Amino acid sequence: MTASAAAAAITGLLALPAGWRPWAAALLALHALWLCARPEIVPVSAPVLAVLLVVLRPGRLWPAAVIVLASAWAVAVLRLVARRGQRERVRDAAGGSTAPLPDADRSLPRGLLLVGCGGVLLALGLGAVAVLPAHGPDAGEGARALPAPAWLVAGLGLTALVSGLLGRRRATVLRAAAAPVLRVLVREGADGDTEVFAADDAAGVRPLFRVAVTEVRDGGAEPDDPDDEDDTEELEEFLERIDREGPGPPREAVLYGIPCDGAEILLVTAAGKADAPPVVERSSGPVRPLSEASVRRLTAREERRAARRAAYAELRRSAGEAVAAQAVAGEAVAGEADGAAPAGVRQWRAGLLHRLCALLLVLWGSGFFWGATGGWRGALGALAGFVGALWLPHWLAWRITADSEGLWFNGLRGPRHLPWDEIRTVACTSTELKVDSRRASFTPWSAAAPRWPWLERRFGLVHPHERTASEITALWRDPSLRPSVPADAGRRGRPLWPLALVLAAGWTAALLFLW
Repeated sequence: MTASAAAAAITGLLALPAGWRPWAAALLALHALWLCARPEIVPVSAPVLAVLLVVLRPGRLWPAAVIVLASAWAVAVLRLVARRGQRERVRDAAGGSTAPLPDADRSLPRGLLLVGCGGVLLALGLGAVAVLPAHGPDAGEGARALPAPAWLVAGLGLTALVSGLLGRRRATVLRAAAAPVLRVLVREGADGDTEVFAADDAAGVRPLFRVAVTEVRDGGAEPDDPDDEDDTEELEEFLERIDREGPGPPREAVLYGIPCDGAEILLVTAAGKADAPPVVERSSGPVRPLSEASVRRLTAREERRAARRAAYAELRRSAGEAVAAQAVAGEAVAGEADGAAPAGVRQWRAGLLHRLCALLLVLWGSGFFWGATGGWRGALGALAGFVGALWLPHWLAWRITADSEGLWFNGLRGPRHLPWDEIRTVACTSTELKVDSRRASFTPWSAAAPRWPWLERRFGLVHPHERTASEITALWRDPSLRPSVPADAGRRGRPLWPLALVLAAGWTAALLFLW
């Protein structure tokens, strides 16, 4: 994604300020993407484009571009040469152990999606190049540079097409004969890709490479009942992986193939449960070895994440103890009064930070259309008012009420109820406070507000979302701390649509007054 964005930026800079011809600007920019994702293309494309630049001279600074292409060619060749050394080291580590792949007799979907999407993008880009009119030297820069995005789209389509074909070919070759077998350790990385470690690296100090994988399922199996218990557990595990911050736990695995740069592999990984069978996972993307610099960055990131988690855990523990202390104090007072110990209804609501964020959002969003003129100003203003009327009431006046029956959330149409025994997670992740249910029909509730982790850790501050999540979690985990009385209809939460109407009316009046 970063390389694609860089290619688009380079295309724009070459086509407009530098005045390059569109095809040359796009092709040179695509080498930034190919050097990162498809170095196999660069040894052929770089010399060809360099010759075209020398002969045709499509724009200013073409000598510098030739030097850049020569450097890219050298880096790509060195990277391809390094693959040979990686293959030899893997063969030595395998010690001659080979075995046929477990999925050798199954259908191979690898690369089909990329081939299809790449073909479509390539056709659309070339079609746009053919349709766009040719502009002479007297035309403006914008008109002359207009075909550049079309050439870039065609180049991106070609990249996806080549990637799909290469991945499919390499996966087919891997399954054509017995492949080298290695014992390794794997874990799911923070970004969703799988990180692979040496078998003796139990602490996970030095990941060898990353690869995107997908689970191999038996194509002949009948689809499971959606209400089946195993299906529910699998869904819960998937949602827990999404909510998890940082990498997953390490697991033992057997690797089939030669994991060099750009290779295809297959993993047979130990399941997370003791009684579950191993999981077969085939690569859905190329293997990407990690350099020492990348490992240092990952290690530093993990250390910062661990320190942040420890600090947050301490803050949550303090908040939970405060909730327990308040509950004990309430029970003591109530016990002295009448011998009973009913806990009162608890509430959490939007504060000054949320209202300030809503105000800043209104000011920021207004800048997009306030300078527009004519009909566009009215259309954009109406759209912004509609979206604001739907979103702002929640930011300004959200409220959570806890009673003996569970949690109540106010909303546009009225309150929503979540019983205590149906809560799946209560978490504060980054800037978001989130409460979710085990019921699939329940839409997760969330509220957002900015935070500054460094200041929180430095001065021991507790973010309002952290305190709210800790207090709700304490009530959820310990039934003795929960309120013992139900909340009345007024305290469960009133509909927010009257506030939405007021905001919409005020916005409409402002538009009419300032038109």
